[in-house]
Amino acid sequence: MLIFAAIIWGAGYLFSKQATNAGMHAGTINAIRGLIYAGVAYLVFHKAINRMTLVDFRVGLTAGIINFLGYQFQTMGLMYTTPANNAFLTAIYVVMIPIIMFVFFHKRPEPKTYPAIIICMVGMMFLTGIMDHGVSLHIGDLLTIISALFYALQIVYFSLPATDMNPWVLSFMLGITQGVLGLVDSLIFEHASYAGIDWKAGILPVVILGIFSSFGAQTLQVVGQRFTDATPAGIILMTESMFGSIFSVVFDFEPFTANLLIGGVLIMIALLVMQLDFRKIWQQKRT
Repeated sequence: MLIFAAIIWGAGYLFSKQATNAGMHAGTINAIRGLIYAGVAYLVFHKAINRMTLVDFRVGLTAGIINFLGYQFQTMGLMYTTPANNAFLTAIYVVMIPIIMFVFFHKRPEPKTYPAIIICMVGMMFLTGIMDHGVSLHIGDLLTIISALFYALQIVYFSLPATDMNPWVLSFMLGITQGVLGLVDSLIFEHASYAGIDWKAGILPVVILGIFSSFGAQTLQVVGQRFTDATPAGIILMTESMFGSIFSVVFDFEPFTANLLIGGVLIMIALLVMQLDFRKIWQQKRT
């Protein structure tokens, strides 16, 4: 489920690019896709949502705010830094997750987590071109690092027993929170830009994002994280950038390069390191 979510989010980069090219800002995009997300979730899961408790509402609202802030800081960061820096620095949430788990919950990650994270980050350096050009930190990079912290908190929060509620209710709360907060942000800070938006070119990509990237992928994440720990979930979801690069190459948005190949292979190796039980494999070989 998490792999499918990452694939959908990777494809979503293309539609996000179309929406921003049409003149839409982050709050407007968030508002439309969030409200579509909530509407589709209610249409499909209304029986469960109608039985929502106060505890469900509080947990869902908290998750929704964390999710919204991650997206907003990432989008604001992209305005003041390069796409490569933005993608690479966002991906450091995979390093933050085990730190958060240890500091707040005293849960040590498996030993294989450390080499997997290192391999993953080196893969991201190749994938984003940071290996060739380096990272020069500016205000946009700081905003992106803040977004990475919120993404790490979101993944950790989804793994807590407190969020072991009905996933359909949680999915709806993520959508409605994203939509309402995005609408507030858009009306306050972006209303002057409405006249310059090419609504005909931008509305379809945002509708696709709302149905597939928000409702589809986010619901897969909510359900999928019920069956795995936070750290491997973070590494799996980080492949979103890899799949984004693959789709960009397939649709001729960027050329295929050796860096993309090396980065993708390293990220897949990191996934295998996390998913394979090496002790069991070693025992089987010995017997």
